[in-house]
Amino acid sequence: MQARDATPEDAAVMAAIYNQGIEDRSATFETGLRSGEDIAKWFDGVHPIVVVERGGEVVAFAATFTYRPRQCYAGVAEFSVYVRRTERGSGLGKLALRLLMEAARKAGFWKLVSRVFIENAASRGLLKSLGFREVGVYEKHGQLDGVWRDVVIVERLLTDVGREDS
Repeated sequence: MQARDATPEDAAVMAAIYNQGIEDRSATFETGLRSGEDIAKWFDGVHPIVVVERGGEVVAFAATFTYRPRQCYAGVAEFSVYVRRTERGSGLGKLALRLLMEAARKAGFWKLVSRVFIENAASRGLLKSLGFREVGVYEKHGQLDGVWRDVVIVERLLTDVGREDS
């Protein structure tokens, strides 16, 4: 396994992995499949994106996105992690997220946040193992295929910024 910064040339395979997550209905409210061109738009030069390769083939990725457009939140990023269906549970998501956390910190972000479907025990366990804190639950946060879904809000500070002992 090898982890590295993603490039726009990875967009098509990232789209294929993301589309598996969309199809599985276990990790996102999105329902429309994405193209490589859609994913290529994520490469904005500000938000880190990383991939994990096995045998020279991308099998997982983690990406950051704008949390809120207000300047006061410039150091906070949302994130997502996706692993090819056949590779899930093999530690690739953890590797991708670990690398993303470091890349985000180096890029000047002090906090990562996300929302996870409440029943997604695998993702919640992964996040807990990397020091993410479950902040609360958004009830009926959105509908997926006509069913209301709750999500757990997670956060992880990447630096000591704002701590009194720093």
